[in-house]
Order: sequence, then C-alpha cells, then structure tokens
Amino acid sequence: MNPPEPSLSRPSGPAAAPMVRLKMVIAYDGTRYDGWQIQTTGTGVQEKVEAALAALFPSRPRVHSSSRTDTGVHALGMVAHFDIPASECRIPMRQLPLAINAHLPVDVRVLSVHRAPPGFHARFTALGKQYRYQVWNRPVMNPLLRFTAWHVPRPLDLGAMRAAAAHFIGTHDFRAFSANPGHPRGSTVRTVRRCEWRRSGPLLTCIIEADGFLYKMCRGMVGTMVQVGLGKYRPEDIPRMLAAADRRLAGMTAPAHGLILWKVFYPGRNRPAGTATAGAAEASDEE
Repeated sequence: MNPPEPSLSRPSGPAAAPMVRLKMVIAYDGTRYDGWQIQTTGTGVQEKVEAALAALFPSRPRVHSSSRTDTGVHALGMVAHFDIPASECRIPMRQLPLAINAHLPVDVRVLSVHRAPPGFHARFTALGKQYRYQVWNRPVMNPLLRFTAWHVPRPLDLGAMRAAAAHFIGTHDFRAFSANPGHPRGSTVRTVRRCEWRRSGPLLTCIIEADGFLYKMCRGMVGTMVQVGLGKYRPEDIPRMLAAADRRLAGMTAPAHGLILWKVFYPGRNRPAGTATAGAAEASDEE
C-alpha cells in the first residue's frame, strides 16, 4: 500500500508557491469512453477533465480520482481532486463548476467544486463506495434506458436474488467474482456493507456498498445474482462460490453499461454506518 500523498495546501519548501487542493464531484455517461483513466489508445474521462482544467489554469493540473471505472461504466458521484497555485485561484468557487463545464463535452459534468479539507486525498481517504446496477426486466427494452440498464427479457425471481444478495454482506474473499486486472494485485478480501435489490415496476436496481471493489467485482456479483433469478444457481450457492475463490465457478459478468458509481464515502457526515475513520486505500482497485 502506497502512503497517502501529502496535502499541498502549504508550501513544501522556502521557494515553493502556496498550493490549494480542490475537491470535485463529477458525473458522466461512460458510453463513449474507455473508462475513467487516461488511455494510451482510446479516450478516458480523465483526459477530458484535465483538458478542461488546462484551459482555465496555466499550471495544467493533474486530476487524482477516487476510482478507475471500466469502459462503458457511468458515474454520478465520482470524486477527484487537483492542486493549483494559490495565485491561480481567481474564479469564485461557486462559478468554478460552470467554468470547467464550459470546456467539457456534454456527457461529462462537474457537479461541485470545494476547497478540500486538510489531508484530503480522493483515493486514500475514501472509506468506501456505493455502486448501483440497473436491470430492465421486461420482454421489450425501454429505449430511454438502453445505455444505462441491462435488458433481461426473461422473468426474474426477485426473492431468490434478494436471498443471494444477503450472502455477500460481510468480509469475504471476492476473487471468484472479479476479473484478472492484468497486473499483480494484493488482497482480494473486501467488506460489503450493503447488497440489496429494489424494484420499481420492471426496473430492478442493485445497490452495493463496500470498503472497496476489485476489478469487475460488482458486475460479477450482479451477473451471478441475475442468474440466480433465472434459476441457473440457487441463493445458497453464493457461499460456496466465495469459499472456492475461483472465477470459473461463479456466474457471468454483467454488461458494463448498467453500472453506475453512485457515491464515495469519506470521514464526516457522509460516512456509512459502522465504518472506521481510516481510509480504504488498499481497497481501491480499479472497478
């Protein structure tokens, strides 16, 4: 685990200019993007946000995010921060989101910008995250949700899916529900604090909160629960899958376009119940 980056709100040496750290909440439709992170091929959302900031601030700040969402995944509550010299803080804070958005494509929006509290880091001080996954469960797809919900035309047993969801709550090794990220990774143990299904007519929403997520972990969980709803697996198969820690023994990976990063939790008022005050840096794998 890398140590948290130091706050840059004070000069680091006699000749260093005072720096200010700003916290952003960002929403985006991930349909056209190859995930959040800057890509060597393709376009990441981060690239668009940094280009917008470069149009406003001569220092061309780098953006540090709470998460690295995968290709096609959306966000309503992505949190990120950037540092700029205090001398560049000329735009009133309440107008800064509008100024940044003027340089962003219509499918990416900065919802808010605030001065970060002392020691804040978008990734290393996060206590956890909430993802939501949408499923449209009717024979005919709702065309207005075609980019933000997975169409499952066959009837689903919501009771069985809720029973399966309950087995995910707690601290488990989630290796069986995550994909290989293509690089060495540390522990695959995560703590899921909330996993539940809600229904609004044919729209089913899975809400998952955890201290962190492995690569494609949410989508592996949702895909398996949907297969429980289709009768391929039973709810009581979930504990055996977790214990086996083998991706081949769990269910399918749900499509990316139904997944939304809903919010990120930090110490303070938005901290989820039952969490410690320490950050979740070890649990910040790409999602």
